[in-house]
Amino acid sequence: MPFVETITEINGDVDQIFALCMDMESFPQFMDDLESVNVIERGSDWTITEWKTKLQGRPLRWLERDEFDPGAKRITYAMTEGDLAKFEGEWTITPVGSGARVRLTVDFELGIPMFASLLNPVATMMIRRNCEQMLAAIKRRVEGE
Repeated sequence: MPFVETITEINGDVDQIFALCMDMESFPQFMDDLESVNVIERGSDWTITEWKTKLQGRPLRWLERDEFDPGAKRITYAMTEGDLAKFEGEWTITPVGSGARVRLTVDFELGIPMFASLLNPVATMMIRRNCEQMLAAIKRRVEGE
């Protein structure tokens, strides 16, 4: 199964960075590839969110359960239904110097075993690019660029 890990360092308040990472509904405002993120259900430390995006022009939709651990500055997520066989990972925000190191992981499976050797490298590249853009957008938003 493909696994993507992206890391960036952001100068800013760790709590502000964590709050922005938790505010997934705002992501489409500053992330071009993301069409929408809607909270379907909300608990005290979790949400069920619906995501709509495009991967190489093809629409992708899924529901995921997001769990928030403010003390550890950690968010875990796992797809509960959608267009992929598996889509899960985590955000970790670790204090570093005058800011934080933000790590985003994605563990996914397309669910098309016959074409996995052809599609997985392309999907991995696209998801890595998307994660890098997501972290860059959060960095710009926090650092005020």
